[in-house]
Amino acid sequence: MPEPAEAGGAGADLELACGGRRLRFPAIWLRDNCPCAECVAPGTRQRLNDITDIPNGLDITLTEDTGDSVAVTFAPDQHRSVFSRSWLAGHALDGYADGDGRTEDDKELWLPAGLAEVPETNWPRYLDEPADRARALAAVLRLGFVLLRGVPAEPGAVLEVAASFGFVRETSYGRLFDVRVEHAPGNLAFTSRAIRPHTDNPYRDPVPTVQLLHCLRAAGEGGDTGLVDGFAAAAAFRGMDAGSFGILAKTPVPFGYADKAAELRACLPLIQLSPRGRVRGVRFNNRSARPLRLPVAEVGPFYAAYRRWAELLAQPGRQLKLRLAPGDCLVFDNTRILHARTAFSVTAGSPGRHLQGCYADLDGLASTLAVLERAEGP
Repeated sequence: MPEPAEAGGAGADLELACGGRRLRFPAIWLRDNCPCAECVAPGTRQRLNDITDIPNGLDITLTEDTGDSVAVTFAPDQHRSVFSRSWLAGHALDGYADGDGRTEDDKELWLPAGLAEVPETNWPRYLDEPADRARALAAVLRLGFVLLRGVPAEPGAVLEVAASFGFVRETSYGRLFDVRVEHAPGNLAFTSRAIRPHTDNPYRDPVPTVQLLHCLRAAGEGGDTGLVDGFAAAAAFRGMDAGSFGILAKTPVPFGYADKAAELRACLPLIQLSPRGRVRGVRFNNRSARPLRLPVAEVGPFYAAYRRWAELLAQPGRQLKLRLAPGDCLVFDNTRILHARTAFSVTAGSPGRHLQGCYADLDGLASTLAVLERAEGP
């Protein structure tokens, strides 16, 4: 039997016991979150009142506890709000976090050796079974990536994958881009060179948060893909060298890209933190870095930290090796997962390795997952 809610005198908070915890809710917080039809539109669940519509000097004058819900009456206007106990427990203020599910605290950090299995599924099953699609999308949010097998190895199919969970983020590269050897490449990705672990488009703000790479043809030799969990690396870096971690988290680094049709620039730290100081993103791409401008005394410490971070990311034990076959499509979090590839051979007269890619965003993916989970019910 739950303990009754309690209210005190002027300016009092609501206090109640729930799940073995003693929870406390200020009157202003409760009133701002009132779920009644006067305060919230029933269809959209959007607030009808502005914070300035709430009276000053709120007090709780009466509480009524039924066990499943708690009703609160406020002074000076006698407005009455009813909250379910389960809702209050789910929004307990002692469980404060960054709130959007994007930081290291909401992720499963990994090293390749510790992964029980690569998160993957079959494309037809992903399309036909909502529960399977939900598991795949949840893997992107939890682990940072998922591998979809059996996507038709046809040009443009990657756009269908993106459309299955969100919207394509069109960039100066177009709605999709081809990753293959070009005669006059506008990017080192369009060569046969090895590419070290990196995130894409660090010269954009905001950066595309989801990347898709779909294999149409594999290389005869080489061209293997590598993935690195940047959040796991950042957590390790903070533990081994908090000073260097702090330098990279606070120092804006300029990135740039220019071709005939675009000139892009962004200047942000290599490790992005939430307001609570938790890792929320990594931005790392040596190919696109531009000259750093700092006070002279700060240059040496920055480069020492930068080198340590780069060495950590390049450790072989941090890189999950995958050889994509035609029809394989990787979907990964571009704010967390660094990707790489080995060099590959190019044979005269051969069509060669060919991937197609596009960008999307995590908010669309997370929204699709939430709707799928809502449809499945508790």
